[in-house]
Amino acid sequence: MLINKSSIQAAFVALKTLFNNAFQAAPSTWEKIAMKVPSKTGTNLYAWLSRFPRMQRWIGEKHVKALKAYKYAIENEDWEATVEVDRNDIEDDTLGIYAPQAQMAGHSAKQLPDQIVYEVVNGAFETLCYDGQYFFDTDHPVGGSSVSNRGKKKLAIHSLAAAMASYGAARIAMGQVIDEEGDPLDITPNILLVPKALEDAARTLLTADRLEDGKANIYKGTAELVVSGRLKSDTAWFLLDTSRPVRPFIYQERKAPDFVQQTDMSSDDVFSRKKFKFGAEARAAGGYGFWQLAYGSTGEE
Repeated sequence: MLINKSSIQAAFVALKTLFNNAFQAAPSTWEKIAMKVPSKTGTNLYAWLSRFPRMQRWIGEKHVKALKAYKYAIENEDWEATVEVDRNDIEDDTLGIYAPQAQMAGHSAKQLPDQIVYEVVNGAFETLCYDGQYFFDTDHPVGGSSVSNRGKKKLAIHSLAAAMASYGAARIAMGQVIDEEGDPLDITPNILLVPKALEDAARTLLTADRLEDGKANIYKGTAELVVSGRLKSDTAWFLLDTSRPVRPFIYQERKAPDFVQQTDMSSDDVFSRKKFKFGAEARAAGGYGFWQLAYGSTGEE
């Protein structure tokens, strides 16, 4: 193939098509558990997380809720996946050898939000959120008292009593969470998030008519199951309320994953090394929303 601007452009259009097709086809689950927050700067400040807004009776002066002095911020990070293309491969019309790499770059770009969000979930037992406590913790300060959204029970299905002590107790704990004024937030979890190791147990809990002890399964249909191989712990499981505009986890996007290329034939890389480049770039980060909308158990007990 003759190497000129037109042939180079045609070659990389083909690679971009492969990238885009793989991007569209790649599976993704992050949107089931996290909210997308657009970003226009290097860092987003989430002071608004200090207040869980709700309507109340208007008697006399309005009850203005001032933001607390929390300084929870999420800083965007740079992400990339880059592939080199040898000029000889374009000349020899063997660009097809780069097809798998273009497809994998597209697949990886689509799953970047999953990578970011599940990294946030994995660190939730030991990473601070907006109130200065671990996201999953036993002593979140609320109205002068402490509230827990962290447990230790294994996700159990061998008996109704065990299911009630684990999954059922988590549902109750979430339902009893109150705001700063002591009013219930009426939280009802709708997502059960588990690793691959707990998939069978979780599916049984949410779909079976009876549990292993033969008793009626009162938790059938109480949540949607989300399973992710990105969860590192084989025992930890999570209950989430994702029915509200604000969700427990945040995917912050400054620049969406996109195909990029370096095809200038006068560049140093091409002149000195015979190398063109293509790949994906993005700017994004992850963080924590309202801890009140999530319950995490380490599953160690």
